[in-house]
Parts: sequence; C-alpha cells; structure tokens
Amino acid sequence: MKFDAVIFDLDGVICSTDEYHYKAWKTMADGMGIPFDRTVNNRLRGVSRMASLEIILEKYKGPALSPEQKEDLAREKNDLYRESLREMSTADLPEEVKETLDALRGKGLKLAIGSSSKNTPFILGQIGLGNYFDAVSDGNNITRSKPDPEVFVKAAEMLGIPADRCLVVEDAVSGAEAGHRGGMMVACVGDAAKNGAGDWNMESIRELTEIVKG
Repeated sequence: MKFDAVIFDLDGVICSTDEYHYKAWKTMADGMGIPFDRTVNNRLRGVSRMASLEIILEKYKGPALSPEQKEDLAREKNDLYRESLREMSTADLPEEVKETLDALRGKGLKLAIGSSSKNTPFILGQIGLGNYFDAVSDGNNITRSKPDPEVFVKAAEMLGIPADRCLVVEDAVSGAEAGHRGGMMVACVGDAAKNGAGDWNMESIRELTEIVKG
C-alpha cells in the first residue's frame, strides 16, 4: 500500500503527557472525594476532556452536578494540566520520533497531527514542533472525540489527500478504531499494538519508514 500522508496522534505517539494528565485528574478527583487510580486513568487514553470527566464521575457519590459545574471541573483539571505542561521541553521529544518524522518527510510524505487534545498547539510548541506539521487537526476544531473518525477525516481534508492514501499512527485502541472508521489504515504502538488494534502493530515507531514503502 502506497501512502501520501501520515497522521499522528499526539499523546503517546509523538510525546508522552500521560503523567501530567494523571496528576491533574487525580488532584481534581481527590478534591471531590472520587477514587481515581491508574486503571481508571488508562480508560481516558484518546478520549476528550469532557468524556474523560464523565468516566471519572462514574464513581462520584455526591449530589448531581449541573453542566456548568462539570465545565468548571474540566476547566480546573485543564488549568492544573497546562501549568504542568510548562515544564515540557524539546527533551520530551524522543530522538527516535524526530528521526522518523524527518525520514518520512524526506520521502515526500505529508505529515499531520490528529489529536483530541485542545492543548495540541501548546504542546507542539513546547517540544520544538510548533510549525513542523503540514496540518494540525485537534480538539479545537472537532466536536466528536475518538473513536469517532472526525479528527482524522479533517486532517486528511486539511492535507487535501484522500483517506485511503493516509496512514494513521495511534497508541490507543479507540484511536485505531477512529482511523479505521475514517477509511484509513492504522499503524499502532503501545497499548493499541499490544491489543492488535492496527493493520501494523509496531514495537518501535521507526518501523514506519518500512511500512510506508508499500
């Protein structure tokens, strides 16, 4: 299969912000008296902020929360998260990721981001990839989170490349499902690879340079 573009999820693929997310959600949950651990946190991978909050609130025992209160909680978590992201730097961009990106670009492929995170532009700037990608589709321009394919479909539209010529790279099962539902083939790393969710399940992102050869 010959590809013209590669669309990357951000968190867990390009860089890892898992620990930043976990600490922010835990601080918020602790303040509400809600049990929250890494098992629950793992369910939040690839999921939007408000959908993540609903998962956490499954164990909430207090009085019913209004939509406005839920928005406030999500905002509190994001403020904690964004503050911690200021600690990120180019050191958070793995060498193998940058080398792979450069190799793919050297082959003439278009590169894009497809992430549910509204913090995508900030994170990319912190790790030195602020203006690197040909297109960025993220939580700021979508209304439905993965496994809905919207974020990847929009990325392909931004690039002007048909879905079946785009390869999605994901680490979450919900993200892999989103890529497939968008009519794209998917290469997986991390949890998604362990679960066999991709058309290719990689041990290292470096394997992409072989996959795109067709």
